[in-house]
Amino acid sequence: MTSTRTGLIKSLTVPLDGKAFPGGLPSFLVRDDVLCWTRREAGLAGFGEIARFTATGPDRFLEADIWWRHLVLEADVTDAVELPGTGPVAFGSFAFSKTSSHGSRLIVPEIVVGVRDNQAWLTQLSFDDGMLTEAGALAALERWLGTGPVPGAAPSPEDTTAAADSRGDAAEGAVPGKSGGAVVRPVTLAAGATLHTGSLTEEAWMSAVAAGVAEIRTGALEKLVLARDVVATIPAGVHAANVLRELAARYRECWTYGVDGLVGATPEMLIQVEGRTAQARVLAGTLDRRDAHGEDGAPMEYATRVLAGSEKQRHEHEIAIQSLTSQLAPFSEAMNAHDEPFILELPNVWHLASDVKAELAEVEGHVPTCLALINALHPTAAVCGTPTQVAGALIRKLEHLDRGPYAGPVGWLDAAGNGEWGIALRGAVIESADTVRLYAGCGIVDGSQPEAELAETWAKFRPMLESLGIRS
Repeated sequence: MTSTRTGLIKSLTVPLDGKAFPGGLPSFLVRDDVLCWTRREAGLAGFGEIARFTATGPDRFLEADIWWRHLVLEADVTDAVELPGTGPVAFGSFAFSKTSSHGSRLIVPEIVVGVRDNQAWLTQLSFDDGMLTEAGALAALERWLGTGPVPGAAPSPEDTTAAADSRGDAAEGAVPGKSGGAVVRPVTLAAGATLHTGSLTEEAWMSAVAAGVAEIRTGALEKLVLARDVVATIPAGVHAANVLRELAARYRECWTYGVDGLVGATPEMLIQVEGRTAQARVLAGTLDRRDAHGEDGAPMEYATRVLAGSEKQRHEHEIAIQSLTSQLAPFSEAMNAHDEPFILELPNVWHLASDVKAELAEVEGHVPTCLALINALHPTAAVCGTPTQVAGALIRKLEHLDRGPYAGPVGWLDAAGNGEWGIALRGAVIESADTVRLYAGCGIVDGSQPEAELAETWAKFRPMLESLGIRS
């Protein structure tokens, strides 16, 4: 466990004119070192860093929770907006496994821009003794964006033409989106890009799936989630800002995230907390949209027939729902979930999905924090399997892979206890200037076919491949 900077943190939050940037929060994804969490036009973008916490091991969530609560306990907060995500904010990414050597982290930025419900704001955070002012916060934002004066909003990305030769530069090639849309760089096929299998070859991974099915049939477990990785090398360079803008534009129903080289667009919300209300979105059951080509009827009719009508898919989904609700129940006064899953339509796949909502109860006189809830919920059956301990041990045996932050919690939290934490799916880790490692996984149950599961991983790789300019 390590941390940087201690002392009294100060924050100033002032409103911005959201109408001045119709592209919404994605308009600010112009630097490769941006911290972000965005869906549709809403979300948060962070710039710079004034404090950081890192930890490994089984207590990483609780240790991070203690560090954050101690940091903001006596914070000097001036907040003219008072919405979730205003005031002191930290972005975070946590390792999937308690045995991982990957450092879980919370990062406190210097500047945060937020957009929510047609409102926008700017927050500056500091440990310095000087007074924070609106003019100073706007000037700091200008420095990070590399622009001229900010008229209460973000400048057009046409003005941010600095070359993206390093992760900290403003991304090149950004163009203004249409009103109400995100900022998008047209994708061309990445010249000279190569794609290689990662820890296991496709044949070895399919053998791992077969081994997992065999274990399930012994009765040792009901479900297992197995992941695999592929490595893309792009001679022209991997630029996080370009990737994030592509994902935000193409996958508007997902939550696009960027934290310390971890980038992606997840369709699954592990936990969202606003006051005493917690919500989650559970996914299990997947169908590649390309499978509908040539089938009779409308594509959604095909998805309904194949997904909702599949005993295997519904069983996998029910396991995932029970996993989350049983772990959330001790922290809740009341809880409700869909009686029947709905079909979530994404550009690459359809999913069986269910939304869960709970009113949080006081535990030992306090409403549980986001990270305390994550400590209880993670890993869910959607990304690990069930029973958890058996599935986790089998994952370590069969995957031959340290997932790092893949399938771990990623998101943000504020000083008031609010936060949004997704599961880091449909993502990748940028490992060097021209190399990125992509991850995808599948839920394995009795009846899973290795060839079909391999094909499903390629469907789940597709969002990242497309955002990198690689056609799968």
